[in-house]
Formats: sequence, C-alpha cells, structure tokens
Amino acid sequence: MLIRLEGSDLPGRRPGAVADGLRLHNVHVGVQRKAEVVERIPADAAQARWSFEVTSREVDGLLDVGGPWVHGRPGARFLYLSWGAVDGDGFAMFRRAKLMFGEIPTDVLRAAHEGAGTLVGRLGLTDAAGEPACARVRPVWTVEA
Repeated sequence: MLIRLEGSDLPGRRPGAVADGLRLHNVHVGVQRKAEVVERIPADAAQARWSFEVTSREVDGLLDVGGPWVHGRPGARFLYLSWGAVDGDGFAMFRRAKLMFGEIPTDVLRAAHEGAGTLVGRLGLTDAAGEPACARVRPVWTVEA
C-alpha cells in the first residue's frame, strides 16, 4: 500500500523567535524508517511531502500494516515524523509527531488496502504555540487514484 504524507504550515516559515531559532539551528523534519530519520525537509520549506510503501494484510477481519516505516504493536501501529537539528555530526532529534493508523477511517484504510489508490494524509506541521507539531497528530486521510 502506497502512503503519501503532505505537510503544510511548517513552523520555520512563520515570523518570530521560534521560526528564527529553527532556521538558525538548521531544523529539519523527516519520516522515521526503523531508527533512522530519512527524507528530511527544512523547517522553513514551503511544504513537505513523503511517499513510501507499507505492507497491509487482513488478520481476523482487521487490517494490519507493517514494514520499516511502521512502528508499534498490532492494534496500535503508527508512523513517526521526527524533528531535529542537522549539522556535521548528523541529525539530533528533539521532537516527534505520531500518526496513528487506528485513527484512519476504516473505509479509507480498507480502500487503500484493496488498491483503490494512494493513502494520503494531510497535516499542518505547526502547533498552536508556533512550535513543530509533536505528540499525537491527526492528519486528514483520503484515498486518491
């Protein structure tokens, strides 16, 4: 099953001290594959977009997803978007956003599983305080051909 995440409203594009600090410390956001954060995008980009494949299968009448992008135990699977500073030593993560598969409407997830199209999650990447979105975030999920 193909998944595409589309992020908008990145926090480094906003005026103010938070955005200035994010740009100064070269903050990026990327999707976490196993323990590695890949496809990192600067916090002041106009938008963020990630595409990747996950496996999906039916187990006892329920859909389960897996693969290197998927974290958590069966029944509590999720994806991570991870924020960190990029420098010569690599990526120093300081915050993560968790996108729960259990919060995707069943009909949408099932349609993607059955091949109706790409599972697309759209989300804002800035919280109410102007900081990088973290903790449990709730994208709007659709399936697109």
